Amino acid sequence: MKILTHLRIPFFLSISVLVLASCSSTGELAQNSTVNEPTETETVATEAEVLAPTEDWHLLSPNSDPYFGTGVELAYEQLLTNKQPRKEVIVAIIDSGTDIEHEDLAENIWINEDEIAGNGIDDDGNGYVDDIHGWNFIGGADGSHVIDDTYEVTRIYASLRDDYEGVNPADLNEEERAEYEYYQEIKADYLAERNEVQTVLQNIMGFEQAIMGSKQVFGVTHIDSVSAKDLEPDSSDTPLKAQAKQVLSYVKEVGLTEEELQEAKEQYQTLAEFGMNPDFDPRGIVGDDYDDLTNRFYGNNDVAGPRSDHGTHVAGIVGAIRNNSVGMDGIADVKLMIVRTVPMGDERDKDVANAIRYAAENGADIINMSFGKGYSPQKAYVDAAVRFADSLGVLMIHGAGNDGANIDTTNNFPSRTYSNGGMAINFMNIGASSWEDGEALPAVFSNYGSEEVDLFAPGVEIYSTYPENEYKANDGTSMAAPVVSGVAALIMAYYPDLTATQVKEILMDSSTKPEQNIVNRPGSGEEPVLVPFSELSISGGIVNAFEALKMADQLSDY
Repeated sequence: MKILTHLRIPFFLSISVLVLASCSSTGELAQNSTVNEPTETETVATEAEVLAPTEDWHLLSPNSDPYFGTGVELAYEQLLTNKQPRKEVIVAIIDSGTDIEHEDLAENIWINEDEIAGNGIDDDGNGYVDDIHGWNFIGGADGSHVIDDTYEVTRIYASLRDDYEGVNPADLNEEERAEYEYYQEIKADYLAERNEVQTVLQNIMGFEQAIMGSKQVFGVTHIDSVSAKDLEPDSSDTPLKAQAKQVLSYVKEVGLTEEELQEAKEQYQTLAEFGMNPDFDPRGIVGDDYDDLTNRFYGNNDVAGPRSDHGTHVAGIVGAIRNNSVGMDGIADVKLMIVRTVPMGDERDKDVANAIRYAAENGADIINMSFGKGYSPQKAYVDAAVRFADSLGVLMIHGAGNDGANIDTTNNFPSRTYSNGGMAINFMNIGASSWEDGEALPAVFSNYGSEEVDLFAPGVEIYSTYPENEYKANDGTSMAAPVVSGVAALIMAYYPDLTATQVKEILMDSSTKPEQNIVNRPGSGEEPVLVPFSELSISGGIVNAFEALKMADQLSDY
């Protein structure tokens, strides 16, 4: 559901704010807030987080203490030193848009050599005018953009509400009654999700108030101005001062920053205002007939769009320029084809299908899809696009999602399984692993599944490019998927005779199988359920570039 960057939102679902129950004066740190002490589970997690990962931890050696990295740097040092890539690999980034002028990306952005920039003509005859670096399927012909959109469950609810809200099912025929029952299911899901968004937003705002009150007590404008010594308990502390110390101590312990809190607040305000609003419909901006699935040629060529943070981060993980002494190193030197498709909210099936087709038709070897949702009303149309890309030997790599759910039993779209039977061969779902060893190895938020998730990859504290020549660490299966896309691109670049299916098999077979196999099952809450890591995915492993390239060398004819 939505772009798959994890904002540590489960933290806000489990607690609201640390406010002492005795506070009742007008000087309270946060009014109308709930009081919850850190649980034992949260305290243990905090102790495990004392050691912070390095910015390049996901590129370090597999089984290196304490990280399960990918071995990318080791592969370059020991396996690829005297070799040159035999192929220029194109990776399509279907996402929210990408800053193509970023200092660490610009050189690796794909250029459509058959198109003449800015002449307003479809020179290559592919149906898209001036698509120099890719295409934007959520933009208007006049250069405007869809920024926010609704959730898919909101759209389905809105489409059925007028026909079935308040009707007597006894007055309906058999076909109408079936749709009425479906509406009741959708309505229940919509209301549950809307309530969750509102609850989380209230908790975030309550926590924000508590932090603001604590800063006032200390007379500072930012929590970084308060040192650990300042937060040590003192017998002379007033109840208000003690409470302020408690709040800020906890914030620092869990590693929460004010910037992250503000980001989460803005995201959930947007979701409340637009994502869960059944009366909001921005599709008029695009200007297509949305119900006409045969119309593929709409949008514009602005692949960055107004909000490219997520796509820029994803693109950098795959292909930020290596060894340029700037920012960070991507996994592979590739060409990044940018296909803007994902708004703030749920992506639409029509756009996803057309984005996949665009990428496949224009030469993409790999398609990275760091997004997902729980409903797919035009799934057959997406299936047709996936089937088309699969037939061309394009490797499709999809983030498994951040709900801490078993997607063997929970819908997660797009999917490799076709609604009319069969499945795509060259399609992978990727879970997220953390930088921590032991029971905390799988990211707490990651989806999993012994039948639907192929393997795991680093997806916590992944440092990458951000718009306007900035850099940032993010969490999510959004980050894990491009790690795998980058490793796959490495294999394809040096061993281009291998098919996408062979590359997928190599990634699975060469993955690192942790010796510490008993881990916390993602999403299992304050009392984690211990399960074998091998049961969380088909391969039971974490992507390993070093071993994958060794295996590719053995299978290749080069």
